[in-house]
Amino acid sequence: MTKKRIILIAAVLAVLITAAVIGTNMYRNRFDAGEYVRAVLDVSYKNKTEQYVEITGTPEDEAEQIFENNLDATMAGFETSDMPEELLPQYRELFAELAKKVSYTVGEPVKEEDGVYEVLVKVKPITLLPDTYSTFQKKAQEYADQVTDSVMNGGEMPSDEEMQKEIYQIYYDVLKEKMDSGMLYGEAKNITLEVKKDGSSEFTISQEDMDRLDALLIADTQAE
Repeated sequence: MTKKRIILIAAVLAVLITAAVIGTNMYRNRFDAGEYVRAVLDVSYKNKTEQYVEITGTPEDEAEQIFENNLDATMAGFETSDMPEELLPQYRELFAELAKKVSYTVGEPVKEEDGVYEVLVKVKPITLLPDTYSTFQKKAQEYADQVTDSVMNGGEMPSDEEMQKEIYQIYYDVLKEKMDSGMLYGEAKNITLEVKKDGSSEFTISQEDMDRLDALLIADTQAE
């Protein structure tokens, strides 16, 4: 084989390899609204960052902070309540564990004429709170009865702070025991999320839609 022919073959191979790389990058860079929604939900609730980092280019430490910020928002209400400060860490850990157990299935995206993508998400709400509420009420009443009996028999009345701590500890124990025994989920519900282009290349999910989704993931104590 002549030197000229080897050079020609090498040049052809270089062109083919370049074309293959470009084609691969185009595929990777092609926006998939369904994958984007799944990545956002995974990083927000399950602290899974890999796909989110790959799709958005967000640094790993910033992606990990998304989950922590969501926990901060969850705990904000407790931090302004009468919950004893020493119980806050164990409640935070519990809610972090609970968030990672939320159930959602992301469907295929549908692109609308205005460039907005609609993505159907099927949610199975965690029923931990309504499932345990009656147990918590029963145990809280048992504690109240114990305090009453103790005081009636000459015992010292606990302070408000002591009773609050005990009640919050009872609630934590009830929630934790139920979580450890196996999570239960309610009937599946559908919600459609809108994904919009924000700027030249970034996309966002409607905050209103995210709030509605968040409300569906964990049923409150009023759920039937």
